Amino acid sequence: MSNTIAFQGMPGAYSDLACRAAYPGWTTLPSPSFEAAIVAVREGRADLAMLPCENSLAGRVPDIHRLLPGSGLHVVGEHFERVEHCLLAPPGASMRTLRRLHSHPVALGQVLNLIRDTGLTPVIEADTAGSAELIAARGGVEDAAVASSLAAEIYGLEILRRNVEDEAHNTTRFYVMSREPADPPASVADCVTTFVFRTRSVPAALYKALGGFATNGVNMTKLESYMMDGHFEAVQFLCDVDGRANSPALARAFEELRFFSREMRVLGTYPAHAYRLEQGGTAGTD
Repeated sequence: MSNTIAFQGMPGAYSDLACRAAYPGWTTLPSPSFEAAIVAVREGRADLAMLPCENSLAGRVPDIHRLLPGSGLHVVGEHFERVEHCLLAPPGASMRTLRRLHSHPVALGQVLNLIRDTGLTPVIEADTAGSAELIAARGGVEDAAVASSLAAEIYGLEILRRNVEDEAHNTTRFYVMSREPADPPASVADCVTTFVFRTRSVPAALYKALGGFATNGVNMTKLESYMMDGHFEAVQFLCDVDGRANSPALARAFEELRFFSREMRVLGTYPAHAYRLEQGGTAGTD
């Protein structure tokens, strides 16, 4: 199936919105879980998967770091999506008639000012788009949802208020995954490389493993650790660095990393997103 991109969630989810923003005109494929979105790409039902990895307010997205290394897919891009929460309600409802506010717990935690100012009772749902679908099916004038403007369009809801999030910088970063690795053309000056590694069980192993990035002038923008197979002593790291994996500086840094690591694997090199560049990120390595 050509020009299809999978995401986790229901139609109208923020991941759906991210897919449409990054790949206009593509068909978006809703998936019940991150694993299902990955499988859709692996089985050829989708060309790409849009997987959230971190949010500027909520931090790391659970499970993504665990799923990426074993997914069999490659990171071929990144996308940053500004999260613009909307207050949605069925036609006929107004701020005066509302009593309850439905949404995912993370979204509810990002609209605390709205909850305080309106006195609405928060109701936890499985996801934002699902809460929009729920109140659309229920009808009435007492229930509202916090979800995207796309969800309002899909489920026939009215937008009573836009941008109800507490923080204006609320942004989610996504990895774009594919069956085949990408090789950004030489004309792309700013690239990011994502990789995973496990250190050896020796004193100062992490310090030594990362030393090569400093001595070779490679900027590391992400370093996350997590347990492997339920063992506290088995730690794996997920990293993003500026530059191409085959650049001389990064190749030297990787050579030193491999010496102090039990396992190291590059998941992909891809063009840096414009949002990253606007924030002052990436300085290409030679």
